[in-house]
Amino acid sequence: MPRPSVRGKLLETALERFQAQGFHACGVQDITDAAGVPKGSFYNHFKSKEALALEVLDQYRQGNRLELLSDESMPPLARLRAHFEFLAERFAGWKFTRGCLLGNFAGETADTNPAMREAMAGAFDRWAATVGVALRQAQAQGEIDPQHDADALGRFLIYAWEGAITGAKVAKSGGPIDDFFAITFGTLLAKPGAASDRV
Repeated sequence: MPRPSVRGKLLETALERFQAQGFHACGVQDITDAAGVPKGSFYNHFKSKEALALEVLDQYRQGNRLELLSDESMPPLARLRAHFEFLAERFAGWKFTRGCLLGNFAGETADTNPAMREAMAGAFDRWAATVGVALRQAQAQGEIDPQHDADALGRFLIYAWEGAITGAKVAKSGGPIDDFFAITFGTLLAKPGAASDRV
């Protein structure tokens, strides 16, 4: 297996450091030290910490397995659940010590860094739109109530998920995530009159 390039090491390390420490608390020196590369080499690949963070955000988004939402080998509602289950398992593997990088960066930089805010807004919009497509397909197949506005519901689910992740990080337990699954799939996305889903 080929060794990662210096650029690859910096991206991989920055993703881990930004999630563990946050944007403001993590400096270029922290990242280069953890990556085991000279600080001077950082600027051969990125013009600033912000430029690195923008690329890390894109890398993080790609790692969220949005493709699960478009996997037509599964029914739409099963795809949606599989996507959130993948995310939940990842956070559980981190023992709830890290939040969603999008949510973390939003809390730190949305009011002070226009480029970061724009990148996060775009990432949230694309994520919610992909969820909305799956929800519309679920409606077309009779899996969920057709009266829902699929786009609004997609946005709501994304922001409800972000709140659940923040709650799990504070509680250091999966309770808030369990609540998200129970309410989302047992009530909100249940067919009218269907029995509650037990998670």
